[in-house]
Amino acid sequence: MRFPGLSPAPGATPDAVRRSFVERLPEAIRPYARMARLDRPIGWWLLVLPCWWSAALAARMAGQVPDAGLFLLFLIGAVVMRGAGSTWNDISDRDLDASVARTASRPLPSGQVSVKQALLFLALQALIGLGVLLTFNRFAIVLGLLSLAPVLVYPFMKRVTHHPQVVLGLAFAWGALMGFAVQLGTVPLAGLLLYAGTIFWVVGYDTIYALQDIEDDAIVGIGSTARAYGRHVRLFIVAMYGAASTLIGAAISLAGAGPAAWLGLLAFATHLGWQALILRREDPLQALRLFRANRDAGFVLFAGLMLDALIAVM
Repeated sequence: MRFPGLSPAPGATPDAVRRSFVERLPEAIRPYARMARLDRPIGWWLLVLPCWWSAALAARMAGQVPDAGLFLLFLIGAVVMRGAGSTWNDISDRDLDASVARTASRPLPSGQVSVKQALLFLALQALIGLGVLLTFNRFAIVLGLLSLAPVLVYPFMKRVTHHPQVVLGLAFAWGALMGFAVQLGTVPLAGLLLYAGTIFWVVGYDTIYALQDIEDDAIVGIGSTARAYGRHVRLFIVAMYGAASTLIGAAISLAGAGPAAWLGLLAFATHLGWQALILRREDPLQALRLFRANRDAGFVLFAGLMLDALIAVM
């Protein structure tokens, strides 16, 4: 076991949040909540933050007050689609998960949920996500549906490449396009640059996350950037975070954003640099903490973009 000091609740994975509300749910519901990763909220935070970045930056470009209702819809969509994606991942990976210490207690490999039950739960979450998507314009609906492509193929990438994080980046960064699509009816170059920068951010933080499983992944033959770059993984993460900060900066510049946005980017880049500086490759608990810290990095960037959008319309 590579997670000394962690004592998860019965049926929970070692990286679940301790004493979360999921542990107080009725026993019959608990496995589904865990399959949707409700005891690991970092996933949907990392999914919704690029949506919020793009919504704030698009509002700035349009000279509009940021729409609080849109931020709420993005949050609901992120929670349910994170759950749907995780359920699909668990269905696809159920045999591999049984061989990895961190994932062996997931509902499917541990027998708490059947494949049929998981598929029905997946359909329910997808329908809720579709309901959110249908409130948007036609361009945004089509763009949102296209996001399913990387989600569907991601679970199989670790079997054929050492860079599955790139495909995860394509999926998790998609929200960087959606704010523009909903508010502008198109995705300008600033949106494409924001998307590209967010992909690099995802690859960087998920490489840190993959350090938790590096030993088990080697045993079962699963690929990851953490394994691919080995003792040079810190340099790889620095390169990913550097590219993320540079491309997001280019998006901010093209959008014509002001000082508050640049201060947000500076705080974001500083946070990423701090992560890379203190990273210890052989410490899975630290890897989990640094991975989770990306929520805070994403929030400071969002705060800068949001403040800049509000200042612009005052």
